[in-house]
Amino acid sequence: MHIEIVSPEATLFTGEANSVTLPGVDGSFQILNNHAPIVAVLQSGQVKIAAPSFALSKEAESKFTKLDAQTLGLQINSGTIEMNNNKVIILVD
Repeated sequence: MHIEIVSPEATLFTGEANSVTLPGVDGSFQILNNHAPIVAVLQSGQVKIAAPSFALSKEAESKFTKLDAQTLGLQINSGTIEMNNNKVIILVD
């Protein structure tokens, strides 16, 4: 699936991923390829992106934590996610 993570300042991540785990207001949840359409509100926590490979800009590199060889983490305060047609857009604050 294609993932975009956008903050008010910049696009932090654009790329393909196998899954994304998100801090929802009712608890953490995971989205996989071909998930049904969804819109959800996110709370403070860590967004985890599992991807076979990724390249980050120098600006974005400082915001992400490499959790393991195939997983990136991004700490957020709040946000919104939309998944539709295998494309995920995450708006973060």
